[in-house]
Amino acid sequence: MQLVIVESPAKAKTIENYLGKDFKVLASYGHVRDFPKKDDAVKPDEDFAMKWEVYQDKRNKDQVKAIVDASKKSTRLVLATDPDREGEAISWHVLELLKKRKALPDDVDRVTFNAITKAAVTEAMAKPRGIDMDLVDAYLGRRALDRLFGFTLSPVLWRKLPGAKSAGRVQSVALRIIVDREREIEAFKADEYWSILAKMEHDGTAFDARLVKYDGKKLEKLSIGHEGAALEAKGKIENAPFKVEDVETKPQKRHPSPPFTTSTLQQEASRKLGYNASHTMRCAQKLYEAGLITYMRTDGVQMDGSAISSCRKAISDRFDGHYLPEKPRHYSSKAKNAQEAHEAIRPTSFLKAKASMGDEAKLYDLIFKRAMASQMQSASLERTTVTMRDPAGLHELRATGQVVKFPGFLAVYEESFDDKSDDESGLLPVMNKGDAPAKKAVEANQHFTQPPPRYSEASLVKRLEELGIGRPSTYASTIQVLRDRDYVRMEKNRFFAEESGRLLTSFLERFFAQYVAYDYTAGLEDELDVVSDGKAEYKALLAEFWKDFKAKTDEVMEKQPSEVTEVLDEYLSDFLFPEREDGKEPRFCPLCDKEGREGGRLALRGGKFGAFVACANYPECKFTRRFAQPGADGDEGTQDQVMGNHPETGLPIERKSGRFGPYVQMGEGKETKRASIPKDLDDFDLEWAVKLLDLPRIVGEHPDTGKEIEAGLWRYGPAVRSDGKYGKLQNTAEIFEIGMNRAVALIAEAATRKGGGRTKAEPIHTFKEHPTSGGEMKVLPGRYGPYVTDGTNNATIPKDIKPEDVTEEQAIQLLDERIAKGPPKKRKKKAAPKKKAPAKKTAAKKKAPAKKKAPAKKAAAKK
Repeated sequence: MQLVIVESPAKAKTIENYLGKDFKVLASYGHVRDFPKKDDAVKPDEDFAMKWEVYQDKRNKDQVKAIVDASKKSTRLVLATDPDREGEAISWHVLELLKKRKALPDDVDRVTFNAITKAAVTEAMAKPRGIDMDLVDAYLGRRALDRLFGFTLSPVLWRKLPGAKSAGRVQSVALRIIVDREREIEAFKADEYWSILAKMEHDGTAFDARLVKYDGKKLEKLSIGHEGAALEAKGKIENAPFKVEDVETKPQKRHPSPPFTTSTLQQEASRKLGYNASHTMRCAQKLYEAGLITYMRTDGVQMDGSAISSCRKAISDRFDGHYLPEKPRHYSSKAKNAQEAHEAIRPTSFLKAKASMGDEAKLYDLIFKRAMASQMQSASLERTTVTMRDPAGLHELRATGQVVKFPGFLAVYEESFDDKSDDESGLLPVMNKGDAPAKKAVEANQHFTQPPPRYSEASLVKRLEELGIGRPSTYASTIQVLRDRDYVRMEKNRFFAEESGRLLTSFLERFFAQYVAYDYTAGLEDELDVVSDGKAEYKALLAEFWKDFKAKTDEVMEKQPSEVTEVLDEYLSDFLFPEREDGKEPRFCPLCDKEGREGGRLALRGGKFGAFVACANYPECKFTRRFAQPGADGDEGTQDQVMGNHPETGLPIERKSGRFGPYVQMGEGKETKRASIPKDLDDFDLEWAVKLLDLPRIVGEHPDTGKEIEAGLWRYGPAVRSDGKYGKLQNTAEIFEIGMNRAVALIAEAATRKGGGRTKAEPIHTFKEHPTSGGEMKVLPGRYGPYVTDGTNNATIPKDIKPEDVTEEQAIQLLDERIAKGPPKKRKKKAAPKKKAPAKKTAAKKKAPAKKKAPAKKAAAKK
């Protein structure tokens, strides 16, 4: 028997069918070993020796045992993992593990194939090779670098930068890119400018013409900078006649883009389909394992010769001859640090093969069209520019139009872009020199220059690739870490730097500038490429890195947290304390200024939950401001602020800022009352503060139960409640407006729900019956997170998988793992305290009357 090792079960099943009964194909489930969680996995003092351990979860341990047992019975071992560095590393791990377990057959081969088709697999099996140790060394170097960086630097962060969670070699640089863009946006100052647009018509066709020359001078973008000048120009254009002076028509060509690489696939799937990088790679993995596309982790842009021939035939069958160029198109990669020469991502067949329904089908369609378009004829366009002038030649209007004369590849696919240009396109009427188009109206339009846009996932991936930082195959996981650590957030598909991300970046720039420099990080990638080419030793690279990095971390670890805060205070001073228009010192404390205290100077401080701005007069002055909330004229920050007195109690009401946001407080000590300030309240003032502190509000007695109905802010937001049942309200203001009729109706609706509590959750997905339990599988939202259920067993969905992305295969796998663990253990009830055995009766003694005091103690206790 010959044993073949691949990564995934789906891949194993398909390949076993191709190879026949003499072969047994087992999946490794990805890597079989990893660094242990302890920080001594890489030992610089022992020539960078590395410690590995088998994954400890039951599924992996059982699979490793199955591989070991099968290998002992096999005459040949074929390592057929993916054709990249990671695949080479998995094969090496399996080989080392079997050596250690003394289960290695005499005959061991390594094979690679770029597509899971019978032809590709059969051809690969006929051309075995050994493991490429140069690629393995590059993998070991990268893993060791990342481990040493993260596990050495993170403890420094925990001690010197409260609130920071972790840092990573590529992760921290990706974060810096986002933070740098945030700084560009903040530093940007908008300029006003105006454009003059003439609404024209000729032969019944309307078109627009822009003013490009005014009073004999060529107009630049900012030439007309205010309304007065714009209205003056508008008036002159309205009163001047214009004739066509020149009509210029130029042919243009647009050429197709190459087939997808990992990076361009992630970018286009984000723009066209709205997929994030992680989801794109999961879908692509399924398509690859189903034999529908070639390997999806690649920097290559070229297709195999036979695939090009197949593609050209499909084009000639589908279109007439004009769509097929005379010769095949060949592409070369422009990406920095392009990986080993793999094929581009393409369909394994250019026949009408289709993926299953859902997100995979949409991604397959994208891959198919892009690959086919890459071998098609260029598009032919025609660009027409019409120039019109007034009789004196002082003013000039220009109209442009673009038409597609022959679509070529555009008939199949057109690439999209993150930031579209304002290029004018469309059809212009036929005009000749001397024509005088009718001027219907003239518009003066105000504009403001715009800051650079925040990064989308697509543009961030593109920027990382341009800089040569990291690998396209790791971008998805890198971006996910930034989101999981709450260093960034997504709004309208754009990255915003959070306070913690900005502070971490500032810390690293100030104390570890070299290690978050773009050129340095890209340079490490270059050095790892040299290792993969067999021209350098990875341990020499590690030694060079470790020598300076360890010294730097030791130096920073010696600093006091207060020293670090002082340095960051100075480093961030322009951001935290910008110049004030009123001429006051940027660091002046508004509360001390209001209350007449001297020496009120603001500075950055470190706290248990992160950095904040506070006054030097603390504790007399309790002014505080969040780190990422720069001061401004008249800014009162989030300092403790007395809003006024309660109209009934007379107690002062203060507005404060806490860990979980702003709140109001009345009173001190045990009698203190507090209430969070909801985000949906505008113009928050004393009146609102009194209302919040007086909650809950009694709406009245329930007509059926006689129990009170209360309106208030509860754990899950604004609601009415009575007798343990809650009726949700739409917003905070409704708490103070709702009447009896609606309150009773909402509580009645709550009573009809299961258990009188929350509404039964609607399934996110519904699949067929589980093959073992027979129960219908559903993906449901839960109180503690989304989960998969078959009606009997519940399996939690991992945090890195969105519930809407869960597939039927994943649902089965998650439930199988849950079932394999057995039923959840029931909590043991605390045993009831044992009753003391009654005292044995003894012969009465003279001192017995002393026992009569017991009732007296009970009586005293009652009193």
